Amino acid sequence: MVVIDPVKVIITNYPDGKTEKLISENNPEDPDAGSRELTFSRELYIEREDFIEDAPPKYFRMTPGADVRLKNAYILHCTGCEKDENGKIKTIFVTYYPDSKSGEDISGIKPKGTLHWVSAADSVSCDIRLYDRLFTMPDPTEDEEVDFLEYYNRKSLSVVNNAKMEASLKNTTVGRQYQFMRQGYFCTDIESTPDHFVFNRTVGLKESYTKEVKKH
Repeated sequence: MVVIDPVKVIITNYPDGKTEKLISENNPEDPDAGSRELTFSRELYIEREDFIEDAPPKYFRMTPGADVRLKNAYILHCTGCEKDENGKIKTIFVTYYPDSKSGEDISGIKPKGTLHWVSAADSVSCDIRLYDRLFTMPDPTEDEEVDFLEYYNRKSLSVVNNAKMEASLKNTTVGRQYQFMRQGYFCTDIESTPDHFVFNRTVGLKESYTKEVKKH
C-alpha cells in the first residue's frame, strides 16, 4: 500500500503509543503468494481524495458521521477534521471499533467503502513518477496539416514527492514490479536507493485516454 497524496488520520480512542501487527495477503487472487505484516497505530495516512467534509449522497469513503473500513484493519467512524489557515484539510479525526478487526469482525457494522492506508509510525517517504501517454491521440501524425507536436501531452509526467509507502517496500530492488492498491502498476526506478525510494507508474487503474481522444 502506498498513499500518494497523504493526509493524517488520528484515531482518538486508540491507545497512544500502542502498535499492533496485522496480516495482509500479498495477492488476494493467489494464495501461494504469501502474506506480510502491517503495523497499525494511532496515527495513519490515507489519500487526501478519500475524504470529503461535505460528501454527496452515496459517498462511500471517509466523511464526518460515516463508517469506512481500512483494508486488512479496522472499521473507522469519522468525527471531524482540522484545517490549516488556508482552509486545507490538515488532520482527520476518527474513532475505531475494537471488535471490527478484519478476519475477526463481530461488530455487525457493514460499511460500503474500503480504503488503503499506511501507518505513520513506520511509513517511509518515497517519490512517485506518474507517467501518462506522450500524445493525446493514438496517431499524432495522421493529420498531415497539423504539426504532430500539437498533440504532445504536457501532462505526460508528473512527479510526486513525499508519498508514504508501507515499510515492507524498503526491501525493493530496481525493476521490481508491484500493484499499488487502488493506484495502478508500478516498478522500482533505476535511481531508487535505500535512502531515496523512487517508483514509476507503468499502467494506471483509471483509464481516461478514450475521453481525452473524444474531447480532441
